[in-house]
Formats: sequence, structure tokens, C-alpha cells
Amino acid sequence: MNPKFTADATLRILCNGEKTFGPGMAQLLEGIERLGSLRRSAAEMGMSYNKAWNIVRNSEKKLGKTLIERKVGGARGGGAVLTADGQELLQRYRAFETEGKKALAQLAAQYFEGM
Repeated sequence: MNPKFTADATLRILCNGEKTFGPGMAQLLEGIERLGSLRRSAAEMGMSYNKAWNIVRNSEKKLGKTLIERKVGGARGGGAVLTADGQELLQRYRAFETEGKKALAQLAAQYFEGM
């Protein structure tokens, strides 16, 4: 039997050696895009609002870019939307993640095929 080897990894973006953006942040931003709310996105992930807000603030600080724009509450409540920078970062990260996983699968096949 010839097993088929592949590889799996969690890809994160580091900025000056510090974790800045990864799959959790991408999921959080996708939730904001879909739900219109940081609070609801965090709740969907089983994360507290404070933790989610800290993650977003830390990423924004490291990147020097605003990723989400908060809408102040009112009769219908507040919310959040992605900024243009947030949308671009999310798109670039997902493309990077897709290509990175393809490259890892190719390397696994190259190095482990025939074992």
C-alpha cells in the first residue's frame, strides 16, 4: 500500500516577529462582515467581546491600520463594519493561506512520496 502524504499547518502573519494575523482573526473579521457586529462574531466563535476587541486592537496597532469601524448604538443598536484595509487584509490572508497550503501539500508529496 502506498500512503498519500500531505501536510497541514496553521499559517499566521508575523509583524516584527509578533503574531499579527491568523485564522482566528480572519474568522472574526468574516463574522463581522456577515453579522455586522464584533460582539455577535465573537459570540459565534465562543469568545468574549473583550477578548475579541483586544485581538482587533492589537492587530491594528501592529499593522498601523484600522481594520474595523464601530457604529455607535442607537434604537437599533450599534455594530461594526470592515474598513477597506480590513477587507483587503482578509482577502490577502485567505489567498495566502490557500496558496501556502497548496505549497505545503506539494512539498509533503515531494519529500515523503514513496516511503
